[in-house]
Amino acid sequence: MGLIPYRFLMTRFARRMDQVEVSGIRRIFDLVEGMNDAVDFSLGQPDFEVPEPVRRAAVAAIQSGSNKYTVTQGLPALVERVKDEMKRRGGFKDGGVIVTAGSAGALFLALGVLAEEGDEVLVPDPYFVLYKHVVRFFGAKPVFLDTYPDFRLRPEKIEGAVTPRTRFLLFNNPVNPTGMAYTADEVAAVAAVARKHRIQVLSDEIYDAFVYDFPHEPILKHDPDAVLVGGFSKKFGITGWRLGFAAGPREIIDKMAMLQQFSFVCAPSTAQAAALAAFDVDMTSCIQQYRMKRDLLVDGLKDRYELVRPQGAFYLFPKCPWGSDEEFVRRAIEARCLVVPGRACSERGTHFRISYAQPEEKLRRGIDVLNQIARR
Repeated sequence: MGLIPYRFLMTRFARRMDQVEVSGIRRIFDLVEGMNDAVDFSLGQPDFEVPEPVRRAAVAAIQSGSNKYTVTQGLPALVERVKDEMKRRGGFKDGGVIVTAGSAGALFLALGVLAEEGDEVLVPDPYFVLYKHVVRFFGAKPVFLDTYPDFRLRPEKIEGAVTPRTRFLLFNNPVNPTGMAYTADEVAAVAAVARKHRIQVLSDEIYDAFVYDFPHEPILKHDPDAVLVGGFSKKFGITGWRLGFAAGPREIIDKMAMLQQFSFVCAPSTAQAAALAAFDVDMTSCIQQYRMKRDLLVDGLKDRYELVRPQGAFYLFPKCPWGSDEEFVRRAIEARCLVVPGRACSERGTHFRISYAQPEEKLRRGIDVLNQIARR
């Protein structure tokens, strides 16, 4: 038996890394590299191409020399466009805006400047895989609010979980992984109970463009002290460009900018320049196509799966028809259909996540495969 290299004997990882696990979604995504012609329902990545005006703007930015650092808060012109958009939607008046390295970067900065050791953070379950890990990374404790079976967060769930240590609510609208979207009345009710208990709301609204059955309702309409997290990745198909933003009370945004100086430094400069062109691009036809994909998937699976019809994002969260989520996902992978086990984004292992950001032909193939597996 060989000797263990000295560098490994000396390595000591920070205890905070014990709170972080490999993403269950990424584990499935990594399988794609070794599988030809698989139906990939794993990753939440739009299948449409980046709009031509946005691509041209990115190329022009590179060629014109816009490749250097920007100010930490973001290109002033982009910050102003985001502010204008937030005011148009309603609720935003004189707060601050920071452009970040993706919406994940915005959540990281917000919790970095607000979360203290031992704070309790309310997290509706199911949840985006990032949430519980970033909460724990900063020493806070996620408190999961079970929203099964209809996946809707109601005020009484929040009321029942509040303790003297409750500091935050991590709200998501529309929701990844369930596809639930909240009506104006529901958002107002969540905001009211948060104000009652002086809970800081962090609202992840990265999928705000993908709401199919009623208009999207921003948290800032009902809670001006909330921090709204948004971005450009999903709406314009630029997930790899890592471009998000946060809007909210100026004192919080200023602290986030201070932390960004010593972490991300700034969001990618060429992506910021290109995002200015994105505001003038109409994505209505793409969103309508995703509504049709939603309907195709729901109609194709509803006879063999217990599911809740989603109103937004591009996810479906059906219940496994047999076995645990890990057993079911393993069988799906054997059939060359990649889906995500529910436990990657929930404290339960009873469901699985489908991303329907796929061409129609692959959606139909995937429906056939999943229906065949359900017959076991």
